[in-house]
Amino acid sequence: MAYKLGDDAIDLASFFDDLVRCETRLYNALNDRLRERHGIVTSQFEFLRFLRDRPGSRVADLAAEFAVGIGATSKSVDRLEKKGWAVRQPNPSDRRSSLLALTQDGTRLVNAAETTFTDALTEFMGTALDSSAPAAAHTLATLRSVLQGNQIGTPTG
Repeated sequence: MAYKLGDDAIDLASFFDDLVRCETRLYNALNDRLRERHGIVTSQFEFLRFLRDRPGSRVADLAAEFAVGIGATSKSVDRLEKKGWAVRQPNPSDRRSSLLALTQDGTRLVNAAETTFTDALTEFMGTALDSSAPAAAHTLATLRSVLQGNQIGTPTG
């Protein structure tokens, strides 16, 4: 299943396999590092970072950003609340939803874990990156934008 780009051809199935396997291995390695050093996993770190960087977000905002169902996202937020890292607050403009906020413990945790996350990404990816990395990053950002813009792969529930 080759896709022609100018004079070059790309085997899309192999490209997909490489992309997914790299993502899985990086995610698992980050899980291990974050769990070992901070007692959290990558998905918790990502949610905490999102809430830190976008105060006043709703569960639906998290679900949309991470392409996860609303129910699963709400359960993940429940777990963050149970750990004392996040709280739900009344949404003054929509009684059906809550606004999410980090607690002081959640903010301290995500800030400390961010250093571990960044250092681990540099360690795991640094040796593989070369002068083609900016083009690859641009391609992935474009692909993500197209998929999101066309709501491809968006969970239904």
